[in-house]
Amino acid sequence: MAAPHALHVLSQVPAPWSTGLFDCCDDVGNCCVTFFCPCITFGRIAEIVDRGSIPCGASGALYALILCVTGCNCMYSCFYRSKMRGQYLLEESPCADCAVHCCCESCALCQEYRELKTRGFDLGLGWRGNMVRNKAMLPPSVEGGMSRC
Repeated sequence: MAAPHALHVLSQVPAPWSTGLFDCCDDVGNCCVTFFCPCITFGRIAEIVDRGSIPCGASGALYALILCVTGCNCMYSCFYRSKMRGQYLLEESPCADCAVHCCCESCALCQEYRELKTRGFDLGLGWRGNMVRNKAMLPPSVEGGMSRC
């Protein structure tokens, strides 16, 4: 009788955030920018999460418009928190994404910014700037070995 084959399923368990929701003072500069002009922080986060498909300025302007017209900017930004959690397999903590953004918008934006920074992004460079920087850090590729002409 043949031995049963074990089916190995890799379960992906969500990881914790690299910093806590209320660790805003870990990056005082970003904390101040987020407090006084959250559209800048949001735009930078959105550009990285969207992988450059929407520029920082456009996302930030839309965030500011939603904030000024409806005051429901947290509903827009919680979508990006969810998207970011999916990309990096992060826990939904300390509670649901929309609850985090509706109750602690500035803290949530700061946490997301710090998370992307921890993952090696320089949010001031934007998506393309980070890709250029990362490409410059890679060793040059070598074309095949020796060949006859």
